[in-house]
Amino acid sequence: MKVYSRHKNEVTSRFKDLLNIDIPDGTILDGEIIVPGREDKPDFEAMMARFLSNKTEHQVQFCIFDILYYKGKNVMMQPLIERKQLLQQVLPEDDLFVYVRHFEGQGELLFNLIKDQSLEGIVLKRSDSIYKPGTRSPNWLKVINYQYKDVFITGLRKKEFGLLLSFEDGSPAGLMEFMKADDKKKFYAEYKKYISKETDDFVYLNPILKGTIKYRNLTSKGYLRIPYFESWLN
Repeated sequence: MKVYSRHKNEVTSRFKDLLNIDIPDGTILDGEIIVPGREDKPDFEAMMARFLSNKTEHQVQFCIFDILYYKGKNVMMQPLIERKQLLQQVLPEDDLFVYVRHFEGQGELLFNLIKDQSLEGIVLKRSDSIYKPGTRSPNWLKVINYQYKDVFITGLRKKEFGLLLSFEDGSPAGLMEFMKADDKKKFYAEYKKYISKETDDFVYLNPILKGTIKYRNLTSKGYLRIPYFESWLN
C-alpha cells in the first residue's frame, strides 16, 4: 500500500501504521487521515504534528469516503451511490480504517448537527455524480461551518502580507493572510495613522481598526484558525 497527499506527494513513510490494510491489489481509496481528539473530533493541530513526525504518540485514523479503482478497474464513472456500496464491501473491520457514512436527503439536518458539535462542515454530493479527479465539480459542494468574531487589527507583517489580530479583551487572535483587494486598499489607506512601533518583521498598530472575521475554529493556543476578513466595523 502507498499513501499520497492531495498534491500527489507520496507520504507512505509518515503513516506506516496504515500499511496493513486488507484490500485487493489494484484498489485506490480516497479519504482523509485524521487524529481523533477530544470527544473523537478531528484534531487538526495534532494531525499536523503527526504528519511532521511519526515519532509522536498521536494515533491516526483513515476516514475513507470514496473508491476510485477496484482490483485494477476504474470505477470513477460509476454513480457515487454505487461506489459507496462497493466501498462498504471492500473495507475491513478495523479501527484504523473508518467508512464515512452518507445521509440521503438530510443535508440541512446534518449541517445543524455539525454546528451543534462545532465541527468543520459537510460536503453535499449528488448521489449519481461521477468522480472527477483534480476538478471542482458543481455536483459536490463543501459547506463550511464558519464562525465569526469581531477583532482589532494590531499589526502588519512586512515581508509577506499578513495582519496581526487581537480579541476585544486585548489577547492575541493570530495572523490573518486572507483579505479581499478592496478591504486591503482601505487598510493601507488607514493603517499609518495608528502605528505604535516597528521591528524588522512587523509594524505594530494601536487597536483602532476593527473588523469581523470568519474562521474555522480556535487552535489549542486560542488563535483563530484560517481567518478570513469579512467586513469592517469602522
